[in-house]
Amino acid sequence: MQAPSLSTQAQISLLTSSPSDDAVFTVYGHTALRVYDPVLKKDLVFNYGIFDFSKPYFIYRFAKGETDYMLRAYDFSYYLLEYIERGSEVCEQILNLLPEEKEALWQALALNGRPENRVYRYNFFFDNCATRPVVMIENCLQGTIEYAPQTEHPTFREAINYCTRNHPWTTFGCDLIMGMPTDRMMTLKETFFLPAYLEGAFDKAKIVRGNTVEPLITKTNILNEEDPLPEQRPSFLTSPLACFLLFFIIILIITGCEYRRKTYYRLVDCILFFFAGIAGCVLFFLSFISVHPSMFPNISLLWLHPLHFIGVVFFSVKKYNKMAFWYHFINFAAISGMSVAWFLIPQHFNIAFIPLIASLWLRSGWALLRNKKSIG
Repeated sequence: MQAPSLSTQAQISLLTSSPSDDAVFTVYGHTALRVYDPVLKKDLVFNYGIFDFSKPYFIYRFAKGETDYMLRAYDFSYYLLEYIERGSEVCEQILNLLPEEKEALWQALALNGRPENRVYRYNFFFDNCATRPVVMIENCLQGTIEYAPQTEHPTFREAINYCTRNHPWTTFGCDLIMGMPTDRMMTLKETFFLPAYLEGAFDKAKIVRGNTVEPLITKTNILNEEDPLPEQRPSFLTSPLACFLLFFIIILIITGCEYRRKTYYRLVDCILFFFAGIAGCVLFFLSFISVHPSMFPNISLLWLHPLHFIGVVFFSVKKYNKMAFWYHFINFAAISGMSVAWFLIPQHFNIAFIPLIASLWLRSGWALLRNKKSIG
């Protein structure tokens, strides 16, 4: 059964909500479609960004790349209120659509919003709340959209890191888990996964119907203009770099004490490499089991990997000292080789990785020196 046909006064627009610092998923902004028809008294938002935290194994499924999002249609006033409360600006770009194109898009959205059709497999880069509206719009046109040439060519990582610039721990986590493919330059359409890029592209785009070329956007409205808050720089003292520098200094002091006292604290290596093994398991899962794109290959697996758990077994039992030595030798060589080739590897490394890498390198280097001096 089709939805009631739109009147000639109907308009459909793209809504772009500016980022906010409320939660991790709000720092990227948001995109939705608005269908407004004063004759039918309809003012609906079609939002492809709905998800349910309460679903079983949500975190596991999200990490594995099997998160299901859904389309939901609801009253525009509720949508606007939500973003007013977040302090986000909502920009409306009214689409320059023919009556039959509006009708086709409206019917497609209504069909897509049915319970049997509304759920889709979410993909952060290639199929999300911003990319879905673009596909819906393009499929209902009696022409094509001509986008302005791209002047900037950021990588996926650069675009993400800009969004998380006020959240250094989020940036650190993203840099750790996202692999080499994240460092390639995006095409114009690939930038649309971020609402701000999509808004900018639509603002300059043309719609081509045969010999007719017109602007894609007829009018732009700021629906709840907000005074921009001064950008607050996060404190360096609580940043990953500061915390991990302090951690490295502690490891350095402990190692220095061992050297002076000619002793070996096994527990230090067991704890350090145990947590490195846990982090390595997460990276291994994301790289080889998760279906998320851009996770593999990840050069961080050279210094964070599940094999550190084997090292913990060797370190904890004195009779395995020889095996522990060879484990440290291999780890020392791998980290040294990676460090030498640091600037040749086509993958961005967060500067906060350095003290963590240095801690593992120091402990393995000290193990080689201990073996030479017959300590421990």
